[in-house]
Amino acid sequence: MPLGLFLVILVFLVIGLSGCSGSFLKQPTARGSQLVTAILSDPKTFNWALVQEFPNVFLITYEGLTSENSVTGKIEPALAESWEVSKDKKRIVFTLRENLKWSDGQPLTADDVVFTYNDVVFNKEIPTDARDSLKVGKRGLFPAVKKLDRRRVEFRFPEAFSPFFRTTTGPASDGVAILPKHALEKSIKTKNAEGKLQFLSTWAVDTDPDKIVVNGPYKMESYLTSQRLVFRRNPYYWRKDEKGNQLPKIERIIWQITDNMDTQLLRFRSQDLDTTDGWGRMRPEDFPLLKREEKRGNFRIYTAGPRPGTTFIAFNLNKGRRDGKFLVDPVKSGWFNTVEFRQAIAYGIDRQTIINNSLRGLGELQNSPISVQSPYYISPKEGLKLYNYNVEKSKELLRQAGFKYNEKGELFDKAGNRVRFTLITNAENQTRVGMGAQIKQNLSKIGIQVDFNPMAFNSVVDKLTNTLDWECYLLGFTGGIEPHTGANVWLTDGGLHSFNQKPLADQGIEGREIAPWEQKIEDLYIQGSQEFDEAKRKAIYAETQQLTQEYLPMIYLVNPYSMTAIRNNIEGVKYSSLGGAFWNIYNLKISNNPQ
Repeated sequence: MPLGLFLVILVFLVIGLSGCSGSFLKQPTARGSQLVTAILSDPKTFNWALVQEFPNVFLITYEGLTSENSVTGKIEPALAESWEVSKDKKRIVFTLRENLKWSDGQPLTADDVVFTYNDVVFNKEIPTDARDSLKVGKRGLFPAVKKLDRRRVEFRFPEAFSPFFRTTTGPASDGVAILPKHALEKSIKTKNAEGKLQFLSTWAVDTDPDKIVVNGPYKMESYLTSQRLVFRRNPYYWRKDEKGNQLPKIERIIWQITDNMDTQLLRFRSQDLDTTDGWGRMRPEDFPLLKREEKRGNFRIYTAGPRPGTTFIAFNLNKGRRDGKFLVDPVKSGWFNTVEFRQAIAYGIDRQTIINNSLRGLGELQNSPISVQSPYYISPKEGLKLYNYNVEKSKELLRQAGFKYNEKGELFDKAGNRVRFTLITNAENQTRVGMGAQIKQNLSKIGIQVDFNPMAFNSVVDKLTNTLDWECYLLGFTGGIEPHTGANVWLTDGGLHSFNQKPLADQGIEGREIAPWEQKIEDLYIQGSQEFDEAKRKAIYAETQQLTQEYLPMIYLVNPYSMTAIRNNIEGVKYSSLGGAFWNIYNLKISNNPQ
């Protein structure tokens, strides 16, 4: 899936404009070629290794050794033109394309590949989510990466590792981005006054975007906080079209920044924007109106199947303590760590009504952490447990677990404590806010009081990764074809194992416990990465899905359909649920532009 190598915590795109008039957006560049879209919030970093958001600037500024064709799902050459695999599958040699260059004109060579893996991704002093999906076997070893010559790089594995190629597909598919050694090596070798690598503060969002060195189709040109990001075509990008013309075809990409999802519809309908978004996350509630306006508005709504990725709620199962104080109230922790409680919650949520109301019927029930586009996904017909809305079943499970109801229908635990918890989500995402409101209403019918508290996205992230003092959250992760790209969610020390997050060394937390089922899922993910027989791999990941549905560390909700509205003058769109409209952004073209 790529659930990604990062927290991804799933962000819906919106379109808007702050401090800038629509006339600015429509002014042509010197070549008369620009595309205007938008994102929900400001970027958090310009350093790929530290990214934990989606969408992010790296989707169009960096590439990996390979790429994923979002229509076919196949792996294709990118920075590497070819590769050779040994018979025992423990040695892979990549050959880079000739004359690759960085956006500053410097050569891109095998030295950059070795630097990316050995000095950044495998560096324990750098908290990058990319590292988890490259841990090999039970010991979590990394492949040995070695330069053979200027264009060839060797990867040697301690044992065969089946998910590896999917990790090389670059940021657009949650894979590893190749980074510039000449621009970043000094920051890896230098520490600040606190003894931390200078790299951790390198290329923060206050960096002049024009100074950031990239290898993708676009480089950043300018950034105005809370207003816009501007990208310009990378003059040294390696791809060419069938006639030998250098790509990308569009000169400039503009991302407008807004914290108001409703602005998306307004700006698009007023023709200040060329797309509602590029990644298939158009709001379902906007579909009926826009569908009626397609012809008059000179645009088309592209649709596909369910989006890759997940939407879920999760309870904080961490039993750890900081300075002697429990991260979670021990009373509530007892509820959350009772599997019957989590199952009762799952039965108590009316997911079909969420689809009908929040998604306007444009979505499907979700029952697995693995994306439906993956060949490893199993359906309920293949034995996956379902939690269809059933209030009586929910109450029955709660009574079996020792909970009781008073005459008002309010739920109490054995010790007489009122069952009540706080649910958080990011306030900027109005679709999620609507889901949370319904969950609050649904759970009141089984006697549970939910204090629903939408907050700023950055505050949610801080609670999940830093303070760890949350009770229940509603968010989402990205997804894709390969399950192991979500290893950072299911390995017990993974960077996105948020329901029982391993603390960082300097957080002073102790007492965290790992449940047997939790360890079993980790063991199966490791086993799946060691297996090359596709039937056996599917059986392994089928078991992981059955465990996640039985023990519900995450309670999966619904999956909206992938949708994007795009102006008809944008040519070359090959829309798919995996990559949306922008996965091949280097091939998109604006027709009939003023010159």
